[in-house]
Formats: sequence, C-alpha cells, structure tokens
Amino acid sequence: MAPYAKLLTRFSLHSTHLFRALQLRQMASLSKNISVTHGNFETLPNKVKDFVVQKSELCQPDFLHICDGSEDEAQSLADLLVKNGTARKLEKMDNCYAVRTNPADVARVESKTLICTENKHDTVPHTRDGVRCSVGQWTEPKEMKEKLQGLFQGCMKGRTMYVIPFSMGPVGSPLSKIGIELTDSPYVSMSMGVMTRMGSKVLNSLGDGDFVKCSHSVGQPLPLEKPDPYNWPCNPEKTVITHFPADREIISFGSGYGGNSLLGKKCFALRIASAVARDEGWLAEHMLILGLTNPQGEKKYVAAAFPSACGKTNLAMLTPTLPGWKAECVGDDIAWMKFDEEGVLRAINPEYGFFGVAPGTSMETNPQALIACQKNTVFTNCATTDDGEIYWEGLEKEVNLEGRSVTDWLGKPWTKESGTKAAHPNSRFCTPAGNCKVIDPLWEDPKGVPISAILFGGRRPEGVPLIYEAFNWQHGVFVASALCSETTAAAEHKGKAIMRDPFAMRPFFGYNAGHYFKHWLSLEDDKKHQLPKIFHVNWFRKGEDGKFLWPGFGENCRVLKWVFDRVDGKHGVHKNPPSDIYLKMTH
Repeated sequence: MAPYAKLLTRFSLHSTHLFRALQLRQMASLSKNISVTHGNFETLPNKVKDFVVQKSELCQPDFLHICDGSEDEAQSLADLLVKNGTARKLEKMDNCYAVRTNPADVARVESKTLICTENKHDTVPHTRDGVRCSVGQWTEPKEMKEKLQGLFQGCMKGRTMYVIPFSMGPVGSPLSKIGIELTDSPYVSMSMGVMTRMGSKVLNSLGDGDFVKCSHSVGQPLPLEKPDPYNWPCNPEKTVITHFPADREIISFGSGYGGNSLLGKKCFALRIASAVARDEGWLAEHMLILGLTNPQGEKKYVAAAFPSACGKTNLAMLTPTLPGWKAECVGDDIAWMKFDEEGVLRAINPEYGFFGVAPGTSMETNPQALIACQKNTVFTNCATTDDGEIYWEGLEKEVNLEGRSVTDWLGKPWTKESGTKAAHPNSRFCTPAGNCKVIDPLWEDPKGVPISAILFGGRRPEGVPLIYEAFNWQHGVFVASALCSETTAAAEHKGKAIMRDPFAMRPFFGYNAGHYFKHWLSLEDDKKHQLPKIFHVNWFRKGEDGKFLWPGFGENCRVLKWVFDRVDGKHGVHKNPPSDIYLKMTH
C-alpha cells in the first residue's frame, strides 16, 4: 500500500499547487486604465478587491481613491468640492461648508425605492388586485439587475471611484456590521466620513469577512452632454434606489441626496439591517436613544420611534426644564437592539453623526444641535450670508441679518420680504456626534445600553392624546402597527395628509410588514426576555385656534419623567377601554 500512499500524496500536493496557481491567476486585477490616486489596492482584502474590480469594469472610472478616514483626506475632499463649485467654505464658522443641490434632488424618493426579492410576498403583504401596497415596493431581482447593468455601464467615465469601508456601530462590536460603498461622489465620501466610522481601521477589522455591498453613482459620466448650472451631478429621470436583502447588497443610481446616496443610513441601517435582524433575532429600528437621569442619580435609557422630521433629534438632545433632571444622547435616528444573555434589550447607535433637519432648529428648540453644528459640519440646501454664516427659518434670533445679504438655497438673493423660504424645508446639517455636548458616556459602548421603555409617536393634530401606555407587549405592537402621522418634507409627498406609518418604518421596511409585526411579537416567546414598556406620544395636537396645545421641546421631559416612573410602577393611571391609559399631569 505504501507506493499507492506516496502516489496519492504526490497527487494531492500537485493538485494543491495547481489550485493555488489557478487562484493566483484568477485573483482580482484592476484595469490598467484606472489610476489609483489614494491608497493601496493590493492591500485590500480579497473579497473587497473582487467587488472593486467587478464594479470598476462595469462603471469604468478613470481614477480610484481608497478612503482612509483621515483628517487630511476629509480636508482634500472639502477642497475638491469647493473647487468644483459644489460647496462653499463658511468663513465665520469652524471648518463648515454649505452645499446646494439640484432642485430636483432634495429628498428621499420613496416612489423609486425598491426591495428586490424572488418571492414578492417576502417584501410586501398580499393585497387585492389593483391595490398598491403602501408599506414597501417590490420588484423582481433578475429584471432589475439587468436594468441596473445598463444604467451603470460606463457611468463613472471621467470620474473617481471612491472606495468607502465603513462600520455601522463601534468597530469590532458584536452588534456592528461592515459595508463597502463604491461611489463617484466626493460629497458622499465626505459625508460618509461624518456619518459612519470609516477608513483603514474598518478594513483591518473586516479581514476576510463578509460585508454589505453598496454601489452608488450620480449617473453623469464626463464629459457632460450639457453644462450643469447647479454643479451638482444627478440624473433625476433615471433615479432608482434598490435593495437585494438575499445578497446583502444595495445599488443606488441617479441621486446625490443623503438619504439616497449615503447608503449606510436608511438603506443599510434600516432596510437591509431589518432583514438581517429578522434572520439573526434582533431589531433594526427608526429610533432615537437617550439616557435620562433623575435627581437621585438613577438612570434609564429610552428608545423612541417617530417618522422623519417629527422631532427625533430634538428629543434625543433634550434640555430638561425640570430641575435636577439630565438627558444625554446616544443616537437621534436609528437603533440596533438585541437581547443579551441575561435577557436585557441592549441598543447601539449604528451611526457616527447627525443628519438633522435644519429649519426650526434654534437655541429655543434644540440648543444642543445648534451648538454641535457650529464646527466640522456639512450643511445642505441652507441659506448663507455674504460673510460666511449659515441661515434657515428659525434662526431669526440667533443670526442678525441687518446689513448683510443672504443667498437662499437656490443660489438666489433673498430677503425676509421675498415671499419664499431661505432654506429648503428638508435642508440638513451633517455633523459628528462627538460634537454634541450632551452625548452619553456609553454611546460607543460595544455592548450597547439597556432599554427600559420604547415610545412611538407622530404628528397628529387632533384626536390623539399626549401620552398613553400600552397594556402589555402584544398591545404595544398593535399600537405601533397602527401608528399614523402627518406627512413632512423629508420625502417627496405633497400636502399634509395623515398617512399610516407603522413603527415609523413605512418607507424603511426591508421585508414584508406582516412578517415584521410577527417578528416583534415573537420576542415575547423567550421568557428570559425583559421586555421594555411601550408608550404612544403626540407632541403635535392642536387646539381650535390652530396652535399646539403642548409646548414641547424641553417641556417633553415632564412626559419622560412619567415614563421613567411608570417603568418603576409608580403613579396611578386612568384606564379608558379599549386601549388608552392616560397620563395624569399631576406633577
């Protein structure tokens, strides 16, 4: 048998060497037509190389820039945007820039945002024939991939492909996930450096692991067929934002606006992550996270889900009016939550910055946000003064316009008598979370913070009380599933219709909403789980005179105090069948 054993050993070694040779021959190789202007392509993990080569062959960029997340890189991107006429440096502020977009590219485009699954009802619930589902839009993946292949063919000619390695959540946290975004937009690259943990440390953490693949293009190869008067390349007629949950992939074309192009935000952190969370037994939610400490030093963490532009950032950075109470911010938009081994629901903020709605933000409504965005911030579609300061509706007391000229978000001269808005209603500030003076000490804790209560709410001008408490977990899921809110400027909707927005996730479900409700209900099955109390709030009820009945903002701490005490079983409640437990404002 010995000769056969030797022969088999030699054959095995020969096969191994042959396999390795074939592997080397098939290793990803970047086209010689592409110049690497920043970073070292050869040091990228093999899976990342494969992704870059595959997409660069399709998109045909002239240059490749591998982002390292350094301050020097951020400055060079800002300088490039200024040179291109896309951004203006704001001289009166600390390392801040103002960007104006094409007026056709100012918000999330829900009508062109699609989930692609083999089975339609993995994405949307069953409806009657001819009835359009309002909680998710489905399309067949093979057909969409063919369409995208055509759109992306040569779409980056003359441009730079930026390779953005980013971590959603603290790098190395067991709750975090990694993505690689390929984009031809320096605006996206700079903004991702603010909104995510981005750069070389992410690649080091990734190694040969898997990642969410994110591809984005503004859809305007160079040279342009006609001049761009806005210095904001985009392709609104062909815009499409697609998600492939089974492949853990996002492909976005034609829009440079943050919600459509910063693919770590809603696309990854909610749509793809909610599908991953279902598969892995956790939650990816459109929620703020805040820590609340009473005068006795006891602290609890609360998560709260409101639709976009309904006050998440204001509540997350609350300045309490009650003496002795302290509020601290963990996150203002997205929460990833998972039960630990002891059954405690723990949450992280997967983002690294704030992408807040600017109009209405002031020292009266949200002083912490306004202070935070005074440095290292990218403002989009705000107004600017001639001497380099930012302006929007709500800053009348903070910014003295006397003797100064103002340019509105469209680049036109503006005065208070113009009869138009100085800033777009969905104008944004993109600022590092570390700028926030009330950032929670545990906001980057890889274990997450323990959640004691969850709030749901929206804009309801009539018929819905300030707060009520759900009877139990099942009732809480019902309350969240029935959530409604008045539409806002955060998406392309017109008017002020009341829309169903279950869990404040209507535009962000990554899978069938019915399956999503079932997933929430299933969390009760594990008796070890310590389920948070659930509440519904409404800051936006109006009187007959059209004015808000509740002062809101810092006064919301009074409602949070009641929530805090209800978690401990304090305070009597008034039960009003079938569903409401109302707050007694006795304190």
